[in-house]
Amino acid sequence: MKAIRFAKAGGPEVLVLHDVELPPPAPGQIRVRHTAIGVNFIDTYHRCGLYPVALPSGLGLEAAGTVEALGENVAGLKLGERVGYCSGPIGAYAEANNVPADKVVKLPAGVSDETAAASLLKGMTAQYLLKRAFKVEQDQTILFHSAAGGVGLIASQWARHMGASVIGTVGSDDKIELAKAHGCDQVLNLRMDDWVARVRELTDGEGVPVVYDSVGKDTFMGSLDCLALRGTLVSFGNSSGAVPAFEPALLSAKGSLYLTRPTLFHYTRTPRELQETAEDLFAVITSGAVKIEINQRFALKDARAAHEALHARKTTGATVLVP
Repeated sequence: MKAIRFAKAGGPEVLVLHDVELPPPAPGQIRVRHTAIGVNFIDTYHRCGLYPVALPSGLGLEAAGTVEALGENVAGLKLGERVGYCSGPIGAYAEANNVPADKVVKLPAGVSDETAAASLLKGMTAQYLLKRAFKVEQDQTILFHSAAGGVGLIASQWARHMGASVIGTVGSDDKIELAKAHGCDQVLNLRMDDWVARVRELTDGEGVPVVYDSVGKDTFMGSLDCLALRGTLVSFGNSSGAVPAFEPALLSAKGSLYLTRPTLFHYTRTPRELQETAEDLFAVITSGAVKIEINQRFALKDARAAHEALHARKTTGATVLVP
């Protein structure tokens, strides 16, 4: 089969298309023949070495397709069923992948393969951010950075559906209308607005109870300054680089703040958690409350170009690779 591999950590140029042999699925695994592959920022962390992987390596954690082969001791799945996964093992940038049977979810009729590949990781991330890392309540005002990104577009719609008011941030003026069309009540340009002062102004000086921050280094201190007393900063990404070290006393000085650095895989650790999270996502998609925007499609062989677009912040919504 065709698969993307990289032999050293680095930029998008390290991604190379190879012919590889995929062994039969091991006990407890299934082989998924991919029809669509999700592209996510965590893939860039694996590629560049921020999250180290054993090299040489495949890439990608998310895909959808059909069950092509069953390993021993697999129950509850059958050949030809439509499934999706987003928690690895790494290697989704390929025509097929062997994955643990307990890490896949069955796809309902109302969710296409492309929609699943574009939304499982980002959508389940939005689910645990809004409902478990910090439980958003009706009539709260929240701040969500990168509101025009893959997670942001889903989370902003979902938060609006839950009755919250969303202040979103974007990196350029051309993304403002997109964010507004997907649930944001107010949208601030991080590069143009004094966004911390604007958040305070929009909340009558109180600040917000929660900031969701996937940007990292460039926004961390400002995010803390946007929080209300005893507010929570949910730091779930590093698109601008890792957050620098700081003294914990800073959190008390700025209002007895809380800080969490969660990851999806700790919120979908068991098959039950995984299934419940996916079903919650599928429910808001099929109801129409959350629309999944696939705004970029690349052939599998063009994975490098997909990563270049991601780094240049030229993407909005979801990006998929097509085998």
